[in-house]
Amino acid sequence: MFTLSHVHPMLVHFPIALITAGFLLELIYLFRKKEVCLTKAGYYLLILGALATVITWLSGIFFTAEMEGAAGQVRETHELMATVTVVLLIVAAAIRMYVVVKKKDNDKKLKNIAFVVYALATISVMITGFFGGTLVYNYMMPL
Repeated sequence: MFTLSHVHPMLVHFPIALITAGFLLELIYLFRKKEVCLTKAGYYLLILGALATVITWLSGIFFTAEMEGAAGQVRETHELMATVTVVLLIVAAAIRMYVVVKKKDNDKKLKNIAFVVYALATISVMITGFFGGTLVYNYMMPL
C-alpha cells in the first residue's frame, strides 16, 4: 500500500545523483577548458538538482514521522544538513543563473564563488544522505 510517507524515500536519490553528477562535470571542466558542454551540463544539472532538493526537503518536512531517542537526534542532524544543502544550492544556482542571464561569462570571481558554493553543496548533500541512510539502515526507520 502506498502512503505519503513513501514520497520522501522515493525522491531522495534525485538530488544526490543530479548534484553529484553536475559537480563532477564542473570539476572535469576545470581541467579540460575546451569542453564547454561540460560546464553547460553542470549548470543544468545544478538547476534541476536545486529544484529536486527543495521538493525533497519539503517532502521530508511534511510527510515523514517524528522520531525519538537516538534516531530523533540523527534525524535532527539530517534535517539540519538538508536545510544547509537547500540554502547552498539556492545560492549556487542563483549565482550561476545571474552569470548566464547577464552574460557575465568572463567574471571569474563570480564563477569561482559559484563553484566553491557548488562544491560545499555537493559535500553537504553527501553528508545529508549519510545521515538519512543511517536512519534507514541503523534504526530501521523509513523516512
